[in-house]
Amino acid sequence: MKFGNIGMSRIGKQPIPLPSEVTAAVSGQTVTVKGPKGELTYTSHPLIAVKVEENVIICSVAKQSKSASALWGTTRANVANMVRGVSEGYKKQLEMHGVGYRANVKGKNLELQVGFSHPITVAAPAGITFAVEKEFITVEGIDRALVGQVAAEVRAVRKPEPYQGKGIRYVGEIVRRKVGKVVGATGT
Repeated sequence: MKFGNIGMSRIGKQPIPLPSEVTAAVSGQTVTVKGPKGELTYTSHPLIAVKVEENVIICSVAKQSKSASALWGTTRANVANMVRGVSEGYKKQLEMHGVGYRANVKGKNLELQVGFSHPITVAAPAGITFAVEKEFITVEGIDRALVGQVAAEVRAVRKPEPYQGKGIRYVGEIVRRKVGKVVGATGT
């Protein structure tokens, strides 16, 4: 199997524009991005070089190899997510379906009552905030991966079941419903 043109990443070669309120600094392999919502750091792979020029961040391959071209686009995407996170932030919304399902914010943690005999508490890691409005739960933060991870942990407390559709799901998530057992016999 031949790989032609190793090192050409369509995502990796795009520059990342910095909004006016965001600053970035590179020290060795560590990229630090500061903005109005906070500060994030990322350590890039030694095969990838990250530079800040004027109002853009440029990622490039330091040494040509197959693994370097694979990491190039990933590094660029991670740094772009940091820039967006410190300027706008990320949020995921979940909704609860079920009779008596409730959620409350206690301090920084989320307390869920979703059909178990006891409430379930989901701890908020540093940089994550919860908000509850009726049956909707919002997970907010500046780190995209952490927001997604915490939202997945909240959903895992009571995954949506396919027969009645009860559980916690992402807003807009479609749960495929199954037909249950048919009650009563037809014919004698």
